[in-house]
Amino acid sequence: MNDAIGEPVAKGLTGKIWRLGSHGRRADKGATSFALGFVDAKEPRDAAEALLRTRLAATHQAMMMMARRLTHGTTIPQQDAAERAASKLARSYAAQMDTLKRDRSKGQQTVRVERVTVESGGQAVVGNVESGGVGGAVKKSDANPMQKECKWHYAVPDRL
Repeated sequence: MNDAIGEPVAKGLTGKIWRLGSHGRRADKGATSFALGFVDAKEPRDAAEALLRTRLAATHQAMMMMARRLTHGTTIPQQDAAERAASKLARSYAAQMDTLKRDRSKGQQTVRVERVTVESGGQAVVGNVESGGVGGAVKKSDANPMQKECKWHYAVPDRL
């Protein structure tokens, strides 16, 4: 990924992600590793995509924190505030995912065929058919992209 987005951007994102899960001056290695893995899982094509994926990871972590506060809130005002924040974050996450989808598709269209008639002696393919363009092959994604090794080579320190 460093080749696609450049080393200065990769170092900057690593620093931001490192602070994302930190409490005070102590870094949360689990949260940092999650965010790095989330950004790296789909191999961002450029700096803009890497930045968007970083925002997605931050939004997700904040949404989970609000969900935790909602379930553990002891007063109605605490639960209401957590519910409103979680709802706003969920909408933001969905909008960010739409942006990522539009950016990745670069104007590609999806054609959905509702009805196909196959005459005697004919053949049809049933199911999802993907094409990588004229003569292109589609790359199968890994079963679980979060399990592959992160390509970011920057160590996560214990303290800010």
